[in-house]
Amino acid sequence: MTHTIRTPEDQDEPALLRDQFRQLLRYRALLATGVALGLLGGAFLALGGEDTYTATGEVQVRSATADPFATGASADKGINIGSERQTAVSDTVGTLAARTLAKKGDKVRPRALLGDLQVTNPPNTLTLRFAYTTTDPALAKKRAAALADAYLEIRRQRTEGSIDNMADGYRAQLEPLVEQRDRLEERAAGSTVDDTDAARANLVVAISELNRKIVELKALDTTPGYLNKEPVTPTRPTGAGLPLLLGLGGVVGLALGLLLSWVRLVFDPAVRSPRELVRSLGAPLLGTLPRERGSAGPSLLAIGRNGSRLAEEYRAVAFRLAYDPAFARARRLLVTAPRGDNAAAAAAAANLAAAFAEMGREVLLVEADLRTPALAARLGSAARGSRPRWAAPGDGEGGWPAHSRAHVEVPGSGAFTLIAGRPVDNVPRALTSAPVGHILSEGDRSGAVVIVLAPPVLSYADAVALVDRVEGVMIVCDPREVHRGDLERIREVIGASGGTVLGALLHPARGRRARREARREARRDSHKDGHKKPGRRRGSGSRPGDPGPRAGHDGDPGTDGTTGDPTETLGLRSPFGTPAGRP
Repeated sequence: MTHTIRTPEDQDEPALLRDQFRQLLRYRALLATGVALGLLGGAFLALGGEDTYTATGEVQVRSATADPFATGASADKGINIGSERQTAVSDTVGTLAARTLAKKGDKVRPRALLGDLQVTNPPNTLTLRFAYTTTDPALAKKRAAALADAYLEIRRQRTEGSIDNMADGYRAQLEPLVEQRDRLEERAAGSTVDDTDAARANLVVAISELNRKIVELKALDTTPGYLNKEPVTPTRPTGAGLPLLLGLGGVVGLALGLLLSWVRLVFDPAVRSPRELVRSLGAPLLGTLPRERGSAGPSLLAIGRNGSRLAEEYRAVAFRLAYDPAFARARRLLVTAPRGDNAAAAAAAANLAAAFAEMGREVLLVEADLRTPALAARLGSAARGSRPRWAAPGDGEGGWPAHSRAHVEVPGSGAFTLIAGRPVDNVPRALTSAPVGHILSEGDRSGAVVIVLAPPVLSYADAVALVDRVEGVMIVCDPREVHRGDLERIREVIGASGGTVLGALLHPARGRRARREARREARRDSHKDGHKKPGRRRGSGSRPGDPGPRAGHDGDPGTDGTTGDPTETLGLRSPFGTPAGRP
């Protein structure tokens, strides 16, 4: 079976956007914080500030015209509304309006007066809208009216000034023409020959034209505009109300929360999606275990429970492994976690063993966790002291794995053999011993499957010591608790050891309470191991089947020069980090 690992670049854009949005929704605390800050800001703006009132007046601007009722007359002739808007907010208008208000007892500086003024121009109109905002509604009305009147007055003065300047220019041109005409008339009166008629006629025509222009200028209607809408005293405060500000605050807060979530996502070293896990690990995703409420019990076996979604997922993973060429060639599987708690990997190993037994395979489950073995205790009454006939007897009498076999019954599914872990003095020597190699070789039998449960691969090197003989490795992890760098190192370590990562199995995330209890239990186990008395002798409280003392036990130095104190175990401590539950 060929696994195709699709990277995020192979996905279509909508799928990537959906995946990124789901990743942002993982940080619900940041989203809730952003929304809460936005709502608080909106409430503060709505309730904390003073109410403001806006009085509005509208002025229609017109140009000077000789006959507004003539055909073709236009009121917008020569008007640039943008320039008129700038004139309305100029210091000239502000000074005149401040002077007018001072006469009425309202003393205000022109700059302060113009600071609360807003002049806008509705599209496609010659109208200027004067909006003045202040905390006093009557004052807002009075100042808006003063500013509009000041604008009209300034514009009227400028129009009349332009007319007077043009008229004075025409008069300046007219005076020499009149003097020249008078001289010609005097010369004509003293002479009998009228040779100046043509020149005098031309002067009369020019004088008449200038007089006509002066008359037309004086006849212009210099009305600068009309106050179409007089400012009135506002009765309601302006601005957004409490509901609108709360809504805007919520939207802005949500945007802030998304921004914070995006920043957190960028700098988050954890695996952000299953596709990223597949890319970092370099192996396919075998399955994702569902979360089942109320499924916890004295036994961790989900196989055998009717109607269990968890059991069906384990069966699907087992079938997928059964048809994987890499697994079918050796029929050996090493199950481990990246680091920390190994409970999920233990549950996966036991349920996969039960699923393969249900398929008619002869399954041997080896617990290679010789530091904190707990699989037999978690299986409870399902594990018994007998073993199937096909399982070969254990070697290495007097130590692990001898006398560690148990028969595990799976209701309605079959049975498998468990070799439970047991604390030993030298873990690396036990894992690389000949008896362990003989046990793992049982996977070469036709129809047999060997599943090895190893400690977290980045906490101890125990899994690495077994990879070359097991070859196929399955990583059991929670994507929210494992880092991308950890997965990349796992891939490199297993590949360098001669093994192959067959895939990853994702288990549901545990709550904070469960994580705290797991850490507390790990510290408690470490504390017990640190205070355990060395060297239990046969007959002094040892359990049945205990092989008793051997070389290197009971505080006496063994062949390797170590003592029998289990707290002084010479293990292959992994250089990747501190093991879970150990200080």
